[in-house]
Amino acid sequence: MIARKHTPYVFSFFMSLLMSGIMSFVITLLNLGPVEGLAGIWLHAWGMAFIVAFPTIVAVTPLVRMLVNAVVDKEA
Repeated sequence: MIARKHTPYVFSFFMSLLMSGIMSFVITLLNLGPVEGLAGIWLHAWGMAFIVAFPTIVAVTPLVRMLVNAVVDKEA
């Protein structure tokens, strides 16, 4: 098991893994259509997307939390 103190990184890992996978598949499919070798093309795109997504999510999470706190009603 991973120590609780690493929770933000574990969250970022899984969020970036799932989002980059879904988005890269949809974009690849929209751009190419159902072509032969789609799975390999998508997996390559997913790998490249994940390399960008993980550090991006780690970096922007504090900003996103700040923005959410600024727009969410603290009374409700």
